Amino acid sequence: MDGKLNVIICGIHGRMGQAVRRELDNFPEFVFLGGMDAADSQDLFERMLQNASIVIDFSVRDATVKYAEACSKAGIPFLSGVTGLSDKQHSELRKLSESIPVLWSPNMSPAVNLVSAISGYMAKKLPGFDVHIHEMHHKAKKDAPSGTALGIASSIEKLSSRRPGISSARLGGITGIHSIVFGGPYETVEITHRAGSRALFASGALLAAKWLVSKKAGYYTYADILDIKELGF
Repeated sequence: MDGKLNVIICGIHGRMGQAVRRELDNFPEFVFLGGMDAADSQDLFERMLQNASIVIDFSVRDATVKYAEACSKAGIPFLSGVTGLSDKQHSELRKLSESIPVLWSPNMSPAVNLVSAISGYMAKKLPGFDVHIHEMHHKAKKDAPSGTALGIASSIEKLSSRRPGISSARLGGITGIHSIVFGGPYETVEITHRAGSRALFASGALLAAKWLVSKKAGYYTYADILDIKELGF
């Protein structure tokens, strides 16, 4: 199809995989080529890559590098929002980005990524304030703290050399709530992001995929898309 981008979704039967599949209806430039789960044949995935434009990965951490390796061999851009990756797995993704464009983000919401950047900047400019992050998600979420909370904490530490405390709660069907609290001697500032639907993350992932397909080999984050490197990211 002329001008269309053929997308493979890894983790197709998961919450985010299904959200991305539904959100494709709002992105006419994409065509759904197929979906994969960790139990599916790697040979099938490699055959599908022959006609793919990009792979969007919301599978599980033990499958992410395997998918990225296949993309590297096929020369296909790889985008992942899988959280809970080990340092070794992150290192492997960075190594693979030498041959293809790779984008990893623990949260695909543009607004959340701006919150992360702003939080780091505030921590730098408010050295006398204590900082704490509290996150809440649905009770089926396995990792705690969330990847988003860890990402915000990393941003704060990078710019202020302080590692904030993090607390977590797993309740009901909450999509995601992240609050960053700055406590000074005479005032308190709180920044909160509330996700109303997984559609916002799916939309953000597809916006990122559209951006990534035209990039050269390299390792990217949402900070590159938002052009906020001047804040230190």
